[in-house]
Amino acid sequence: MIICAPQQAQHSQPLLPPVAARVGTPRRRVLAVGLIGPGRVGSALLEQLRSAQSRLAHDAGLELKLCGVAASKRMWLDCDDPELNARCHSAQTWRPSDLDEFAAHVRGVDGRHALLIDCSANDAVATHYPRWLADGLHIVTPNKLAGSGPLPRWQTIRAACASGARFRYEATVCAGLPVVQTLRDLLDTGDELLAVDGMFSGTLAWLCNRHDGKQPFSALLREAHALGYTEPDPREDLSGVDVARKLVILAREAGWPLSMDEVAVESLVPSALATLPLDEFMQRIDELDAPMAAKLAEARAAGGVLRHVASLDQLGRARVTLTVLPATHAFAHTRMTDNIVQFRTRRYHDNPLQVQGPGAGPEVTAAGVFADLLRIAESLEARA
Repeated sequence: MIICAPQQAQHSQPLLPPVAARVGTPRRRVLAVGLIGPGRVGSALLEQLRSAQSRLAHDAGLELKLCGVAASKRMWLDCDDPELNARCHSAQTWRPSDLDEFAAHVRGVDGRHALLIDCSANDAVATHYPRWLADGLHIVTPNKLAGSGPLPRWQTIRAACASGARFRYEATVCAGLPVVQTLRDLLDTGDELLAVDGMFSGTLAWLCNRHDGKQPFSALLREAHALGYTEPDPREDLSGVDVARKLVILAREAGWPLSMDEVAVESLVPSALATLPLDEFMQRIDELDAPMAAKLAEARAAGGVLRHVASLDQLGRARVTLTVLPATHAFAHTRMTDNIVQFRTRRYHDNPLQVQGPGAGPEVTAAGVFADLLRIAESLEARA
């Protein structure tokens, strides 16, 4: 089992292997970076990048140059505001957002290494990926809509990487946990995926762990929302759609052409609340209390625990459901926002490989994005 401690506890560890320290002066590389979506994850990532800038330049010979930040309606460019790296949110000059103009600015005309980070969770942004990749821009994202969207678009995105640009999306599944990379390593070394089971939602893991009948489910949901564990609209978590997207991403990583409409999803959102405006939904979430109390009673009567589980079997059958598991099950012993993913493969058949650790929150998700950026940076050649 791979157990990942919270990212906050790892700040003392180097983010890049200390190769430079062993071989002398590190090779100098400059990576131009543009961030799309300065929300909770994007803002946390900007802070992490800013904090690491000096250390990466000194220890790894990597200069991260923030060239721009694009929000939904406006963008800040370093050509307008030379102090963007230090200021960002209080930038002095901004212009209306234009994603193609933004990407062209980050790419530049000098043949430099350039990378776009999409923290937007916006499907319209994902439609630009094939062109950006074909133009040589690397892309890192926690945006699940690219990897779980229409299969033809996903195939086009992957084909665009023939340009040599890198596309990494570890944080689309279980925040900062090495889930996609673990699966990729298994497949690249000749293993065969047979099945995937897991608790893919840090939000629902936290809710299941905390839902003990001492307070209403709605109170726990409000708390999770305030802590940033849920999506901006908690129904994206409660509906099971967010978990289904992660299952689709892993299936496609393994070469299985799974689409969202092929996943059987049990929603925890009553139909009467499903289409309400967000504000009205939040006012009426106490309507979730009775059905969730009934499910908790069912679990206790069976001597088990309530867990939100997704599964994909060798026949391609995929489902997402709130289920009762025995108290002895590995998934019964998770804590707080823990995600746990179990890979059953040809090698790990009788004793499946498990990855477990915190799977929600802006900081750990941003750290997963940052790690992908560093993996790309490690492969870059030095340029004058």
